[in-house]
Amino acid sequence: MAPPKEEGTIGNKALQEAYDRIVARDPDQKEFLQAVEEVFTSLAPVIEKKPEYAAVLERIAEPERQILFRVPWFDDKGTLHINRGFRVQTNSALGPYKGGLRLAPSASLSIIKFLGFEQVFKNSLTTLPMGGGKGGADFNPKGRSNAEITRFCQSFMTELHKYIGPNEDVPAGDMGCSPREIGWMYGQWKRLTSNAGGVLTGKGLTYGGSLIRPESTGFGTVYFVTEILKDQNTDLKGKRVAISGSGNVAIYAAYKCLELGAKVVTLSDSGGYHIVEEGMTKEMVDAIDDIKVVKKGRLSEYKNDKGKYVEGKKPWTADTKYDVALPCATQNEIGKDDAEALVKAGVKLVAEGANMPTESDAIAVFHKNNVVYAPGKAANAGGVAVSGLEMSQNAMRLQWSTEEDIMTNIYKACTNAAKEYDTTLQAGANIAGFLKVAEAMTAQGM
Repeated sequence: MAPPKEEGTIGNKALQEAYDRIVARDPDQKEFLQAVEEVFTSLAPVIEKKPEYAAVLERIAEPERQILFRVPWFDDKGTLHINRGFRVQTNSALGPYKGGLRLAPSASLSIIKFLGFEQVFKNSLTTLPMGGGKGGADFNPKGRSNAEITRFCQSFMTELHKYIGPNEDVPAGDMGCSPREIGWMYGQWKRLTSNAGGVLTGKGLTYGGSLIRPESTGFGTVYFVTEILKDQNTDLKGKRVAISGSGNVAIYAAYKCLELGAKVVTLSDSGGYHIVEEGMTKEMVDAIDDIKVVKKGRLSEYKNDKGKYVEGKKPWTADTKYDVALPCATQNEIGKDDAEALVKAGVKLVAEGANMPTESDAIAVFHKNNVVYAPGKAANAGGVAVSGLEMSQNAMRLQWSTEEDIMTNIYKACTNAAKEYDTTLQAGANIAGFLKVAEAMTAQGM
């Protein structure tokens, strides 16, 4: 595969003009514009070969519907709070809108739009009949009681239920929205609609959830890594892996890496990172999982004799050696300096477990230094793939007994597109996802 082209613009007149119009419409939505630019930069060879798809560019970046609403809820002292809820229904060319609900104080229309835009291509790569969307609220569940979070979730769903349904829009969990929150939202949806349909995925096993939905994104990211390594005639055994985050994605990526013989050196949260030079054991990951995922605590609470906690820093800058980096925390967590540190540490492969965790300048550093970079829309598609299967099982009133592993097919689609258009794995993922959506939009006159 060829290295990316050095260009001062997006690289194609039609792409540049479409992008300029998008910027003019929403100049302050930096995360959304970053996501659009990253995809559009990859599409120049496609538009040159298939100029008829130029007409799709601006439409594919403009959501079909953007819903903002007030979410009032009472805390345990009886004080009324107001949060802002979002649901961006980005594109339904391939099927019902599908994408998670993010509960985080940083949630904004720009962030939700970027997540929905990425979701369109991610869902396309799974080959399942799903459109793309995203939602959430600027609510912070940290430090809140179960009763407070329950009241918030019920208020949130009281408004959201008007816009979703099994054949229209099927949300799932995301940052801050675990199966616990999904359960409370689902209960409220049933009360409001008298309907037990599969309107949410990521549910508990006892009421329609998929067998390994919590594990699927983290596992899927590691499966994607193994496919890359397979093409290099190697595997994860003995390799030193830096993982950021300590939520479901990071924890299950760590478990799968350990299962495959890798050394997991770090996990992190917004306060800092924990590093074990010799590699973490399963028991260590279990303990961190209990603190972070089960008890909703802080990583700094975890102590062990073989490792140390580094406050206020990211794992990418640790003075150690890495072979593989898995950013599984949040958007834009790897900047240019972080990328240069990872290159210095010996990293040869970066696969995104989070959505858009790598800034554009950092991606350029990876390409310049021949680091294989696997974007999140491909590498972390395992979660939405299992969500799609959960939609099917709910429709058929069945339950899958095993995970349908489609990460190999996603990897093949990305590499085939990269070879056909003589470009990188990153661009191949964008191209493969775009072509299917563009064809469907053109056929439907969308």
